[in-house]
Amino acid sequence: MSNALSRLLETRDWLLADGATGTTLFNMGLSSGDAPELWNVDQPDNIRALYRGAVEAGSDLFLTNSFGGNASRLKLHNAQDRVTELNRVAAELGREVADKADRPVVVAGSVGPTGEIMQPMGTLSYAGAVEMFHEQAEGLKAGGADVLWVETISAPEEFKAAAEAFKLADMPWCGTMSFDTAGRTMMGVTSAAMAEMVEKLPYPPLAFGANCGVGASDLLRTVLGFAATGSEFPLIAKGNAGIPQYVDGHIHYNGTPELMADYAVLARACGATIIGGCCGTTPEHLRAMRAALETRDPGPRPTLEQIAARLGGYSSASDGTGDDAGAPARARRRRRG
Repeated sequence: MSNALSRLLETRDWLLADGATGTTLFNMGLSSGDAPELWNVDQPDNIRALYRGAVEAGSDLFLTNSFGGNASRLKLHNAQDRVTELNRVAAELGREVADKADRPVVVAGSVGPTGEIMQPMGTLSYAGAVEMFHEQAEGLKAGGADVLWVETISAPEEFKAAAEAFKLADMPWCGTMSFDTAGRTMMGVTSAAMAEMVEKLPYPPLAFGANCGVGASDLLRTVLGFAATGSEFPLIAKGNAGIPQYVDGHIHYNGTPELMADYAVLARACGATIIGGCCGTTPEHLRAMRAALETRDPGPRPTLEQIAARLGGYSSASDGTGDDAGAPARARRRRRG
């Protein structure tokens, strides 16, 4: 499948993704509890500025302001009948900014979790999840997104539902899960289990990986877990800018641009191809990451101890798959299923 992202992946050893949507919009005045997606229509200049900030900082791709743009989440704001509109405009604004760049920039349509628990533990059926994701996907497609990007997923069934929905929309896609519970997702998925799941998908992604989670060190430990499986898919690393701290009534992430520059180079050494930031990552962080990726040799694959020495310790003793999951000596190559 030829598309803007696959063409970049064919010609580049690494790509810089974007940073935090929420952090940037809160800095612009978005109130806690408000739906960011409504700003696509109500505050379009702010959304253009969000996108431009990533592009001007050197990002090769950015995610649209549509993370919570599914019917379930928008229902909380009485906007469940505006799914197509809000996602289409999110992508249209992104297309406008990307097309003005002096280099190829990919518009990735962000798709977050439904916010519901899937059966049998919850009430959301698999078919219902596919329907919600498909509605959102069609809106992003209509607005000109190059690729769809499901992120911060915890349940494997929800990840599979997104993949099926994206096939219905006939769109290429990428996917990340959030490993925030002792090296596992909230629903217990390990890095090895995710890699195995991706290999078996009937409609596979262009790339997969991890986003958000606990901190940069934990996220890179997860990336090492992916790499140890020998998967041939490009890997994605989108870690938070440090650890959140409550300062003067606001959430502040303590990761400096220097730390995120180190993280970016280490992410590449761990095996990641698409490298970006999540919560707390600003254009200032992205500029430092871009400069580091352009000028520093990533060197050999780092050990867990080397990652901790550079970025700080881990939040748990294990990554959920065994302490030696990232050992390069155990890595093996296998063809995609």
